[in-house]
Amino acid sequence: MADSKLAEMDARPRAALRYRVEGMDCPSCASKIETAVGRVAGAEDIRVNYGTQILAFRLDEAATPRMAVEDQVRKLGYGMSPVEAPRVIPGEPGTAAEAEVRSSVRQPWWKGAKAQLAAVLGGLTAAGFAASLAVPALDHWAYLPGALLGLAFFGRKAVAAARAGSPFSIEMLMSIATVGAIAIGATSEAAVVVFLFTIGELLEGVAAGRARAGIEALGALVPRTALRIEDGAAREVPAATLKVGDLVLVRPGDRVSADGEVAEGESEVDESPVTGESAPVSKAEGAPVFAGSINASGALQVRVTKPTSDNTIARIIRLVEEAQEAKAPTARFIERFSSVYTPIAVAVAALVAVAPPLVLGADWDTWIYRGLALLLVACPCALVLSTPAAIASGLAVGTRRGLLVKGGGALETIGRIRTVAFDKTGTLTEGRPRVTDVLTLTGSERTVLGLAATVENGSSHPLGRAILEWAAAEGIPLRPAKDSRTIPGKAVEAVVSGKRVAVGSPSYATEQAPLPSEAEQTVTEWENQGKTVVVVSVDGTPNGLIAVRDEPRPDAAAGIRALDALGVRAVMLTGDNPRTGRAIAAALGLDVQAGLLPEDKLREIGTLKAQAPVAMVGDGINDAPALAAASVGVAMGGGTDVALETADAAILNNRVADVAALVGLSRATMSNVRQNVAVALGLKAVFLVTTVAGVTGLWPAVLADTGATVLVTLNALRLLGYRFKGVAAHG
Repeated sequence: MADSKLAEMDARPRAALRYRVEGMDCPSCASKIETAVGRVAGAEDIRVNYGTQILAFRLDEAATPRMAVEDQVRKLGYGMSPVEAPRVIPGEPGTAAEAEVRSSVRQPWWKGAKAQLAAVLGGLTAAGFAASLAVPALDHWAYLPGALLGLAFFGRKAVAAARAGSPFSIEMLMSIATVGAIAIGATSEAAVVVFLFTIGELLEGVAAGRARAGIEALGALVPRTALRIEDGAAREVPAATLKVGDLVLVRPGDRVSADGEVAEGESEVDESPVTGESAPVSKAEGAPVFAGSINASGALQVRVTKPTSDNTIARIIRLVEEAQEAKAPTARFIERFSSVYTPIAVAVAALVAVAPPLVLGADWDTWIYRGLALLLVACPCALVLSTPAAIASGLAVGTRRGLLVKGGGALETIGRIRTVAFDKTGTLTEGRPRVTDVLTLTGSERTVLGLAATVENGSSHPLGRAILEWAAAEGIPLRPAKDSRTIPGKAVEAVVSGKRVAVGSPSYATEQAPLPSEAEQTVTEWENQGKTVVVVSVDGTPNGLIAVRDEPRPDAAAGIRALDALGVRAVMLTGDNPRTGRAIAAALGLDVQAGLLPEDKLREIGTLKAQAPVAMVGDGINDAPALAAASVGVAMGGGTDVALETADAAILNNRVADVAALVGLSRATMSNVRQNVAVALGLKAVFLVTTVAGVTGLWPAVLADTGATVLVTLNALRLLGYRFKGVAAHG
């Protein structure tokens, strides 16, 4: 019976709910909310992101109505409003439209409840100070209104948090200290304590808002409206209504309103808001464009390929939000440490308050006062905030450059890697063969290329496409051809101007007629350089040689040097033939393992990983196993779905130099984390000694805690100004 009842409960439908939680500005807030919702019957899969102020969970409303959960969170002192997303997909934490909802409800910080409370408390404290100067006898009573108001505000939140499963909240520590101070007659310090604490909470919220603005700025990149072409005329419509297949006009200076491909027109498009690539990219018919990029010159007609809710910007927003939800190992350790540290610190504070009077006969008021001050020093807020604040800033900086990292764990690991394993095709190289050399044996270079392009016209083979692209770039016209045929693995032939022209391998050409010694020597040289050579023959007589190779990316060699400067070794793992692999590796200055099958790449990654953390950089398609096996997988993807979803990090702009940029950013972020931890623990250590010694009291203790929190937050925000150095800053 019990088993069937459990099965029935498991089978109940669970609503996927999402809320915006106003006032959730730090990891402690997120922890309290997660604990409170986790105690509700029927709630599961709870995800809290303080960076975006989003609470998401699944709820069995037959067990608990959603209103009960909303009331539970509101009792903790937070605002609660549902987020209406245009579509609900399990596991997806947001959309571009959701970002719009978030930004639309944002209000200035000075209009918030904490700002108003701070103003009132400041006024009451100032009035108390003035009254105590005018009538010294009123000193105790003059500060009491401010102290009691602060106690009422934070005490209510403390009790609610305790009932919801978080008894050791900062509000509880603050309330105990305030009650104790009033009880021993230190009302002036009680009033100053609640005022300074409110100021600290306010500053924390302002700083969190600044960090949060980065994601909202991403959502703002997509224009609200679009010019949809209907019946030959452009009509302005909301961008959110665009459907796959719609035709959109993008005028010069306009932002692209949806992911799509150019259907008509030519222009240069500034993709820097999306990929970080500063140089405008030429776009012609068939070229992909990203939502949020800026059309620089000619008018374009763009055919929509993805709905607004799933465009590149929306996916980046989702990725960044998921990354902020994923806690770094350091953050998880500090949270576990704090969960043990805080109760122990409270017990020590209680012991300091009662042990000296009971054991040594010391003055009760003095030691209760010191115990209360120690209670405030014990607050772990700054320590808990030290890691996620820096990680959030690091993720934001990377996103701005087109470096997407899926969480603090990946960002933390990237800085520790000692080896980067690169795939070759599409990673170190452009993934598209190009004509590199032409040797004429008869006639001119244009004639040789023209004949080869004419024969290859319509070919889907990469070598044929490379020849056609080169001929088009040189403005070489194609002649009429007939009787085309393909000899698999050997050649392509056609009749051009009454003569049979063949474009084939050197071995096939030799079968028809021997190559001149000069040509044979050139073929050997080019093939040793990793190039593929084809021979253009007319009626069996060789007319010329064309070399084709998938060339390294323009910044590949500089990117490898940048890694070397960081003390990171680079190695190429490729399935290509050893001769081509060695040629490319020699040009770039890195080690190579060639002729590898997917299982061979996995074995090599395992060997490297056993020595030290290793990153695998691939195109996100055929390197998925190796990307998953490495300590960190980095996809070179230009914003493709696979690149965004396969690996731990993605480089949108396809720059090899950005791998070094990722390593540098990770190291800067972890340095920031270490600084934050040092500030948080250092201030606590100093004030622990001065508090027990009686040098500092209640309000300096609050100032120490608030000051540490503000310093940690400001230091993390300083990371937003991080500048990529050296070659990584190129472009």
